[in-house]
Amino acid sequence: MYQTQLHGIISVGDRVLVPFGNKKSLEEGFVIELKEKSNYKVKDIISIQEGIKLTKENIELAKLMARRYFCNISDCIKLMLPPGTSTKLMENRVKEKSANFVYLIKDIEDIQEDIDNNVIKSEKQKRVLNFLMQNDDIQTVDLEILTDTTSVILKTLEKKGYIEIISKQVVRNPFINKKIHKSDNLILNEEQQLAFDNINKSINENYFKEFLIYGVTGSGKTEIYLQLIEQVLKKNKSAIVLVPEISLTPQMVDRFISRFGEKEIAILHSKLSIGERYDQWNKIKKNECRIIIGARSAIFAPVNELGLIIIDEEHDSSYKSETNPRYNAKELAKYIAKKNNIPLVLGSATPDMVTYFQTQNKNIELLQLTKRANKSTLPKVEIVDLKQELANGNRSILSVKLYNAIEENLKNRKQTILFLNRRGYSTFVMCRDCGYTIKCKNCNITMTYHSKGNKLKCHYCGYEQKNVTVCPECKSNNIKYFGTGTQKLEQEINKLFPQASTIRMDVDTVTKKNSHEQILQDFKNKNIDILIGTQMVVKGHHFPNVTLVGVIAADSSIFSDDYRANERTFQILTQVAGRAGREKDSGKVIIQTYNPDNFAIECSQKQNYDIFYNTEIELRKQLKYPPFCDIISIVLTGEDEEKIKTTSNKLYKRIASFIKNNNLNILIYKPLPCPIDKIKNKYRWRIILKCKLNNKVINLISTSLENLDDKKTRIIVDTNPANLV
Repeated sequence: MYQTQLHGIISVGDRVLVPFGNKKSLEEGFVIELKEKSNYKVKDIISIQEGIKLTKENIELAKLMARRYFCNISDCIKLMLPPGTSTKLMENRVKEKSANFVYLIKDIEDIQEDIDNNVIKSEKQKRVLNFLMQNDDIQTVDLEILTDTTSVILKTLEKKGYIEIISKQVVRNPFINKKIHKSDNLILNEEQQLAFDNINKSINENYFKEFLIYGVTGSGKTEIYLQLIEQVLKKNKSAIVLVPEISLTPQMVDRFISRFGEKEIAILHSKLSIGERYDQWNKIKKNECRIIIGARSAIFAPVNELGLIIIDEEHDSSYKSETNPRYNAKELAKYIAKKNNIPLVLGSATPDMVTYFQTQNKNIELLQLTKRANKSTLPKVEIVDLKQELANGNRSILSVKLYNAIEENLKNRKQTILFLNRRGYSTFVMCRDCGYTIKCKNCNITMTYHSKGNKLKCHYCGYEQKNVTVCPECKSNNIKYFGTGTQKLEQEINKLFPQASTIRMDVDTVTKKNSHEQILQDFKNKNIDILIGTQMVVKGHHFPNVTLVGVIAADSSIFSDDYRANERTFQILTQVAGRAGREKDSGKVIIQTYNPDNFAIECSQKQNYDIFYNTEIELRKQLKYPPFCDIISIVLTGEDEEKIKTTSNKLYKRIASFIKNNNLNILIYKPLPCPIDKIKNKYRWRIILKCKLNNKVINLISTSLENLDDKKTRIIVDTNPANLV
């Protein structure tokens, strides 16, 4: 409802200030609908805030998301606001950045005459004026450095009427240190051209269609993206390119800047400062750039005249948010593409099984690239059985085969990537006398030992403590470190190959801004011998001199408590193998495992997605897993375990009753503790539903959650969660 005095002034989308509850302070809200009357007693709107306003499309999308992802509409709206502006009224907001610029206000001829006639006696003043007569649009700080003067000199010249100092907005530029050389379109091979032509038809004829470019690693998917975007720009439209994570962004951005120039591109990802993200958002809003590259939240960018959406590495789980709202960027991209009558292009060498299933049902058009674009061959992949290595007396972190291959690579001055999907030094610490393992005091999870700082760290809540040397349970000194992380691997490699230069890339080494980009540049440009890393080194990177990839432990993902364990194992092994031999020199991949007969590992050796898919899809069908159903996880969390258990059972009975009474085809599983049953001092119980998500199911769940009378329990509903933990 709106007040009479706001009639004709307030409109849908306005940001307003309102009193909320018994609080004296005001809260922000957005007008999403106007009504003449209300059945409730409502408070007056205090004021309308200038600046930010939601569009009709924003509100429609927020409503859809709130229903689809079981969350508040306000949480969805926050994703659509400029970065740094969703703070409360009295807090500091991100603002446009300004700087002082110096301009001449006197004619150059008059200034030159004053200099020649010694009207201006100060040498420093003369230097400033001579510089400004040859250079325009310069900031005061730069002018002071270039002319070796101070602000006092500039103020004097301003008082004399020679110059004026004006404050102007400046854009924080995340590309400022990039040195990029211009590149031209490459000639597409037959497969690339066919893919381009099919998608370009949709661009030219303005209709929605979803495509999957399924191409082996190095098959030239990015070149197709670049040439499609060129067509979109010719139509004066914009393109959104989503990439899965920040480690992939630098190389992708470089490719785009070299082709289209810096001014056409905006980037949006978490490693930018909040001010940089704000300025990038504003550039997009003002239609100053037409290519938007970013992680999943870039799908909410305020793009004008959208002509194309591309989702690279579409199989990556990071497109699914694991925090509220738990949206899937691929689902929203499809919705937005349909609304705009434009193509949605997905790309991957190891497609998500649900996506590939849709190509088999003809809901998505499949475009295959079977050859590497530069005619290089796929690397040879070898499997090493670590059980046999142990039987032969080798207790080293490296198999004999991998050790020899690294040594050979060093002799030939070629680069090596070693992949281990665990950070830290040791994965858990245990007492060998009583079996006690050191767990986080806040989470029911083992702590990881980090040699830097000699500390134990929980990778779920971030809690740290000093290393344990005496068992807290039996007081024994027989403490043993089990498992290997990237930190320990780096230490071992330095011992085994002291002549080699190494660099490590994981969450612990990319804490500073641009550090991920610097590591990749150093590896490539300084020709560092060995890059050690986690998933960050796996996807999308092109290093011409890398001819060897070693997978230290391929088993870490096989036995996870998730139906996608085999799929993720196959994907990550195939992707990491794809980093080797991408130029004229042939590549070799060595995968170390205790389970050489696992079919996901066998398929990754053959780099054969089709065999893997055909086997795995039959298992999914028998066990009723996606794509044959949706999995809905309802997690209840709180500090009182008994209360959580009671509420979980109450909710289960309520949903089960709805299912039975309405004769719905839904499988429901009784509530149980989550695989990780305690995180950040909160106990966690879970109910699982298997069904096809539709309006009936959404209504059932929403109704079941009403009036549970347990305000201390938080309930999280997640459809097809990225991780079932």
